[in-house]
Amino acid sequence: MSQERKGAATFKGNPITLVGPELKAGDAAPDFKLNKDLLNEVSLSDYAGKVKLISVVPSIDTGVCDAQTRRFNEEAAKLGDNVAVLTVSVDLPFAQARWCGAAGIDQVVLLSDYKAKSFGQAYGVLIQELQLDMRSIFVIDANDKIQYVEYLGEMTEHPNYEAAIEAVKKLV
Repeated sequence: MSQERKGAATFKGNPITLVGPELKAGDAAPDFKLNKDLLNEVSLSDYAGKVKLISVVPSIDTGVCDAQTRRFNEEAAKLGDNVAVLTVSVDLPFAQARWCGAAGIDQVVLLSDYKAKSFGQAYGVLIQELQLDMRSIFVIDANDKIQYVEYLGEMTEHPNYEAAIEAVKKLV
């Protein structure tokens, strides 16, 4: 049975329940299976030896999620080849691909947690009431140890972009 964290965050001021553990810096990064497209899955090991910035958004088709992904796409080009910038949402891979094409996103890899929502549960970001993943940021070092975590308290707010980018820069 997964851990439930009632009232761990809010959506437009209303309390929501997050399913899964609250991860902290120093924890080993949980493995995951996410869809790159409808048939192909990736896991943590696919990014072995790289610093990983994982930007989690509820849905790519909302204003804050769009802005968050565009911002990390701009930053990704400056971070170098040893950094993988991943955006995770429960959007279908088709919607992610359409959005990337329309937005000109070419540095960030969009991955879908739509099938089993296993990423959301492993990283403690699955919103029980909405079956979406809560906005959050994880920076994981080349040895798969979490170095930076930001769980947003309110789903509609922006993350601390500068702190996340600084956490990545310290690792490369």
